Amino acid sequence: MRVISGQARGHKLKTPEGMNTRPTTDKIKESLFNMISEDIYDSDFLDLFCGSGQIGIEALSRGAKSAVFVDKSHICKEITKSNLIFTKLINKAEVYKQDYALAISGLSEKGKKFDIIFIDPPYEGGFNESVLAKIYEADLLKPDGFIILEKSSEIEINLDEIKGLHIYRTKDYKTTSFVFLRKGECS
Repeated sequence: MRVISGQARGHKLKTPEGMNTRPTTDKIKESLFNMISEDIYDSDFLDLFCGSGQIGIEALSRGAKSAVFVDKSHICKEITKSNLIFTKLINKAEVYKQDYALAISGLSEKGKKFDIIFIDPPYEGGFNESVLAKIYEADLLKPDGFIILEKSSEIEINLDEIKGLHIYRTKDYKTTSFVFLRKGECS
């Protein structure tokens, strides 16, 4: 796994061992960043369920102004910090070891708002709708901001549970899908 583009291009990143995390492949990551390339520069980015931090690090490398990384695993937090130090992007980052619900509440209390929120919860955890609802309720999105949910292509999203957000784009791969959401009702 490596940083694909930008100031940290080519840096190889550490990943947690075992099957508890699913690093996004370089091919899928490159496709994602090609889709959002115009939105990255000078953005405030949240990488929720960050694992190794590779998505937020890619955003910083490509010109994001800041990134917040959250994972409940101590190992993931330490690997993310190590990767940020190695890529020399640590000065633009905040890294938290916290449950997603506590992190969302804490970021809201601090008045944090994000242009892009990337979430990659465990596929089998059934977190998708609850995470999206908490992000909306906490008002973490800037007015033109959006959320990217990485999920199993086999799992459907129940929008009835997510008032105030609508899906405006999806991109499906073999086993993975990206769902893009914004505030407001579907038009």
